[in-house]
Amino acid sequence: MQGKHSKDSYTEQVHILMPEHINGAGRLFGGRLLAWVDVVAAIVARRHSEHDVTTVSIDHLTFLAPAHENDTIVLTGKITWVGHTSMEVRVDTYIETLHGQRQRVNRAYLVMVAIDEQEKPCAVPSLILDDEEERTAWIAAERRNLDRRARRQEEEA
Repeated sequence: MQGKHSKDSYTEQVHILMPEHINGAGRLFGGRLLAWVDVVAAIVARRHSEHDVTTVSIDHLTFLAPAHENDTIVLTGKITWVGHTSMEVRVDTYIETLHGQRQRVNRAYLVMVAIDEQEKPCAVPSLILDDEEERTAWIAAERRNLDRRARRQEEEA
């Protein structure tokens, strides 16, 4: 199986916030953002693995700034790490001004697993790291992966 580059599966999704996306406090509803983040991560992982995928974990979903009705929201997703059957996907969410400037409002890391026709985990292509930024992201992702494994072992005990 031939390795792939992060840019091969890069994904962007854009929304204008409408009244149905807003919570009672007048801000973007967190559950709506979580659904969008999950979809972006799934598309990235499907493009990388060329298989259906399932979400295994979402590390965090922290709001750094509010988003309001009529804001343009841009979600970007990219692969940061791959294992044998799993992939870590980073999804960044931004508010984009009418002049194209972006302010990050969220960053989430999701672990996706590729599945075959019998819904069993299957192997994924390796990730070809093209630059220092991607190598740094890989190292940080390896640390998060070790932390996830330790938490899972604690939960199973």
